[in-house]
Amino acid sequence: MKRIWLWAPFILFAILIGVFARGLLYPTDRVGASGMVGRHMPAFVLDNAVPANPALDSKQFADGKPRLLNIFGSWCQPCIVEAPMLMQLQAQGAEILGIAIHDEPDRLARFLATNGNPYVQIGLDPKSRTQIDFGSAGVPETFVVDGNGVISYQHVGIITPDDVPIIMAKLKGVQ
Repeated sequence: MKRIWLWAPFILFAILIGVFARGLLYPTDRVGASGMVGRHMPAFVLDNAVPANPALDSKQFADGKPRLLNIFGSWCQPCIVEAPMLMQLQAQGAEILGIAIHDEPDRLARFLATNGNPYVQIGLDPKSRTQIDFGSAGVPETFVVDGNGVISYQHVGIITPDDVPIIMAKLKGVQ
């Protein structure tokens, strides 16, 4: 009987490790709730990132027209993977504006020439200040913004083929 009590703390510890590992490996909710959804987007004015695309100002999002805002970087491998999905969203009628973080105009121009340019406008956020104001911690990240400048949906990570109809529905739902 004493042997069982000697092993009890180790058994309890192993059970706790198993419970924590299961929670980390198989979370019940893989989408984190954003504090920005339902709120007005932060105010910003960004210089144009490449000469072919005009600068970006948050006031443009309050003209009655819903849009997508994609935060990305030319150095970002997941952004390269996501590029065809953004082109598909554009082909389906989505107007996409971009914020390029920690980037340089010549690198962006090469990125867009290689992967396509779905952006109507691209603002350059060299120090990620605007990205941080959006509560974004990584790239890529995409927001559906209604015609009043209110964020109605946030997609964290790469947009996959399965996500395209969801994002289009969210975009059409805010018209």
